[in-house]
Amino acid sequence: MTSETITAESAGTWHLGDLPVSRVGFGAMRLTGSAAFHLGDPSDRERSLAVLRRAVELGVNHIDTAAFYFSSLRSANELINSALAPYADDLVIATKVGPYRDWSGEWGTSARPEDLRGHVEENLRQLGRDHLDVVYLRRMRQDSIAEHFGALAELRAAGLVRHLALSDVEPRHLAEAQAIAPVVSVQNRYGLGFHDPATDALLAQCRAQGIAFVPFYAIAGEAGPRGAGTAHEEEVRAVARAHGASPAQVRIAWTLYQGPNVLAIPGTGNPDHLAENVAAGALRLTDEELARLDGARTG
Repeated sequence: MTSETITAESAGTWHLGDLPVSRVGFGAMRLTGSAAFHLGDPSDRERSLAVLRRAVELGVNHIDTAAFYFSSLRSANELINSALAPYADDLVIATKVGPYRDWSGEWGTSARPEDLRGHVEENLRQLGRDHLDVVYLRRMRQDSIAEHFGALAELRAAGLVRHLALSDVEPRHLAEAQAIAPVVSVQNRYGLGFHDPATDALLAQCRAQGIAFVPFYAIAGEAGPRGAGTAHEEEVRAVARAHGASPAQVRIAWTLYQGPNVLAIPGTGNPDHLAENVAAGALRLTDEELARLDGARTG
C-alpha cells in the first residue's frame, strides 16, 4: 500500500442525515498533544495545523471534535478554525456536548439540560460557525437522556444545530431519543481491542435503521485516551504482514467491515500516521481474515 496516494474516497461514503461524508474521517482529540487531555505533552501548533490541512487534501470531509478537547496549550476547535476556515461546503464538523472541563483542565460537573445551550454556543464561538452540523449528546451516566436530548432538540429547532446524535449510550437510550427527535449517528467505544455485548447490540440496531455508527478508540482499544500502543494480537499482526500494512490499518479496516454505516474517525497529530489511517480505507480483507480477526476479539 502506498499511503500518500490513497484518499478517503477509497472507503466509500455514508450520510449523517442529509450530509454525505467519507467513511474514513478524522478525530481531533489527539491534535492537542501526545495523548488526550492533559495526559501527554502539548502538540506543535504548526504541525497540528498541517495535519488538518493534509486531511482535507486527502479527501477527509468529516471531523469529530469537542470544546473539551484541549491540552495546556492547544484547543482542537481553535486549531480546526485556524487551519480550515473559511470551511469548504462539503466539510462536516461534528462536536459533542455534555462533559465539562474548567480552565485548568479538570473535569467539572457535567451539564444540566439548561447548560447545553452554553456548550453549543461555546463550540460555535471556537469554530467560528453560525450553526453546528452534528452535535452529539455525550451521556454522562444518567439513566434517562430525555431532558438533555430535549434541550438539544430545541436548539435544533432554533437553527443552531443541524443534526443530533448520541454518544456513550445503550440501545434503550437510542429509542428514548428517537421519540423526541431524529438521531443521525451514534458514537460508542468499539473496536477489535474492546468488546462490549451491549454496544454490539447497539451497532446492530443502528445498522438495521441506517443510522451511522462511529466508534471511538477503535485503534487504542483498552488504552483509550492514553493512545495507541505497540501491543497487537498476533492475528492482527499476521493480517497486517499479509497486506504489507500496519496493525493500526488492519484495526481501522476491520472496523469499516462491520457495516456500510460504520464510520472511522482515527485521530493523530502525526502527518505520516494520518496518511496511513486514510489509506486503511483501501484495505480489502478476505472472509478468512475477517473470521480470524473476529476470533481474536471474541475469544
